[in-house]
Amino acid sequence: MALSLPQKELFHLPEGVIYLDGNSLGPMPKGAAERASEVIQNEWGRELIRAWNTANWMALPQKVGDRIGRLIGAAEGSVVTGDTLSIKVYQALAAALMMRPDRRVILSDNGNFPCDLYMAQGLIDTIGKDHELRTPTPENVANAITHEVAVVMLTHVDYRSGRMHDMAEITARAHAAGAVMIWDLAHSAGAVPVDLAASNTEFAIGCTYKYLNGGPGAPAFIYVRPDIVTEVKPALAGWLGHDAPFSMELDYRPAMSTERLRVGTPAIVQLSVLDAALDAWNHVDMAELRNASVALSECFIREVAARCPMLKLVSPNNPAQRGSQVSFAFEHGYAAMQALIDRGVIGDFRAPAIMRFGFAPLYLDEGDVMRAAKIIEEVMSGELWRDPKYQVVSRVT
Repeated sequence: MALSLPQKELFHLPEGVIYLDGNSLGPMPKGAAERASEVIQNEWGRELIRAWNTANWMALPQKVGDRIGRLIGAAEGSVVTGDTLSIKVYQALAAALMMRPDRRVILSDNGNFPCDLYMAQGLIDTIGKDHELRTPTPENVANAITHEVAVVMLTHVDYRSGRMHDMAEITARAHAAGAVMIWDLAHSAGAVPVDLAASNTEFAIGCTYKYLNGGPGAPAFIYVRPDIVTEVKPALAGWLGHDAPFSMELDYRPAMSTERLRVGTPAIVQLSVLDAALDAWNHVDMAELRNASVALSECFIREVAARCPMLKLVSPNNPAQRGSQVSFAFEHGYAAMQALIDRGVIGDFRAPAIMRFGFAPLYLDEGDVMRAAKIIEEVMSGELWRDPKYQVVSRVT
């Protein structure tokens, strides 16, 4: 049975706050703190090291991976959790390049999240085999997929504008050119319907602290298409990616599943919190969620455009080309966002001038959107952002 939306009672939402920043950090689900306490006090506190077996800690990365897999159209056993998104980017890229040893080009786009590009360039520098990172504009990336390309690595939903790539089309183009495909789902998982199995992509990666509400620093995930798992050579040959880690063999022998991409000891407390957070998704239909997200974002765009002509929409007008966020450009965007936050409307800012607002129908409704639009109008029309206290730039924007 599908879950009716929203489900505000499933989350800790401070009174008086309209939270439009779930695209950066989701709110805390109810049950998360209790789960963390259970793990710390009872499992670790009483069982000590025995909890690896008695509480089945070792199986948690795969168990949680399967729960995420349901939301992104992945077969059981094809998603595993752990480490950080940056590590998973590195793993997927390194494995993809080894699958195409005669090619030297990694193709991304210049709208990709900078860290993905940093990891790609760092890998290139480490390999030292004349590989090249190419970053055309997002609009031109499909036409840049040539037979020189070893791997195409793209973020499905642009972190700044919310622009969404056509996963099926680009994956098909990559495969037609003989390239390996990697999708970063950081702004997609839990936000838009994704069907990894149907897309035929080789790899997908993502984080879980945004729309999946796993908490700050929650573990990342990686997907490997089931038919290629045994071809994947882990560049980071971690102990827990070994086929039999407790055999203590001196030579690495990768697990015969996606678990070969596990690296270090899993962060059990964080994984347990994420596991508890995923309870909110047990009966969510992603198509229903997407419809609600589009309705909320369309309402927001209409209201803000009518009330605040000084804000320029930089997200696509067409909701089919947009993820679950709406972004506006404003020269004094940072200060304006601080003024909004001070008045209970929490979004965030991305340089050079982008004000971002995320829409998560699990805990937002039309009333929230209308109230937010009115407060945005007050801040912008009254130029309340000019207050000197809003000009002080914090370390995290």
